[in-house]
Amino acid sequence: MASLSDREKHPELFMKDTNIDRRTCKRVVPMQVLSLGMSRTGTNSMQAALRELGYHETYHFFSLFSNIQDCDMWHEAFEAKYGCGKPFGREEWDMLLGHCAAVCDLPSICFAPELIAAYPEAKVVLVSRDIDRWYKSFYDIVVSRSFSPIFTFLGYLEPNFLGQINALSGKIFHHYFHGSTRDELGQNARKVFLEHYEQVRRLTPKDRLLEFELGSEWKPLCDFLGKEVPNRPFPRVNDTAAMKEKLEIMFKRAAIAGLRKALVVGSGLASLAVAFWYYKA
Repeated sequence: MASLSDREKHPELFMKDTNIDRRTCKRVVPMQVLSLGMSRTGTNSMQAALRELGYHETYHFFSLFSNIQDCDMWHEAFEAKYGCGKPFGREEWDMLLGHCAAVCDLPSICFAPELIAAYPEAKVVLVSRDIDRWYKSFYDIVVSRSFSPIFTFLGYLEPNFLGQINALSGKIFHHYFHGSTRDELGQNARKVFLEHYEQVRRLTPKDRLLEFELGSEWKPLCDFLGKEVPNRPFPRVNDTAAMKEKLEIMFKRAAIAGLRKALVVGSGLASLAVAFWYYKA
C-alpha cells in the first residue's frame, strides 16, 4: 500500500487561508468541551476523538494554519491578560472561538481560568502525563525547534505565515512559561506544568471535570460527555511523530515562500543593475 502524502496525513496544514477577521464574528455553535491538558499530552489524539464525537470544530494550535489572522486576536488576548486592556470575557471568546464546540492545546489552555468562567455549561477534560516524560517531549519537540535559528530566519523571510506563528509562540513562552530563552523555558516548564493542573482542578466544579487517561479508550469520555461509544478504536495519533512531521511541513512551506521572495528580490536587484549599467554605458 502506498504511503500517505503530507497533504493526506495533515490536511489542516494545507487548507487555504480563510482570511477571517474573528473580531467580526459571533458564536454559531455552543462551546461544549474544554480539553485543558497541557500541550504534548496527547492533544492531537484528543482533537481527533472530540471530532469523532461530533464536536466541530475542535480548536488546536494547528487550527491557526487555516486562518492565520487568528494570531492577531490571540495577541490581543495575551496583552489584555498580562498587559493592559480589557480582559477577554464571553463576548470576546465568542468572537475568536465562536465557530468551535471544543478547544484543546495551546494557546487555548493558557486561558483556562477565563474559558472555565466564560463557559460554565462546558465540560472540562484534563489529560495528564508523567511529568518527566512530558518535559522531555515538550523540550525536545516544542522548545528546541521553536528556538532554532533556521525557524527564526524563515520567520523573517515569511512574516505573514511562520513569522506570525513564531511571534505568537514567543508570547506563549514569555507570558505562560515565564521564559524568553531556551534555558529559561527549561528551568520553568515543570513548575508551570504542575501549576496548570492544580489551577484547572481548583477552578472546575467536580461534576464538570473528567481526568482522562488516553489508554482508557472511549467509555469514560463518552459516559462523561453523554455520547454513544463509537464503533471504531479510540484515535491513536503518534503525537511525537505527527508533531515532527508538521514542523517539517511548516519548515518547507516557509522555506519555499522565502525562496520565492528572495528570487523576486534578486531578480529586481539584477534588473536594477542591468538598467544602471545600460544608463552608464
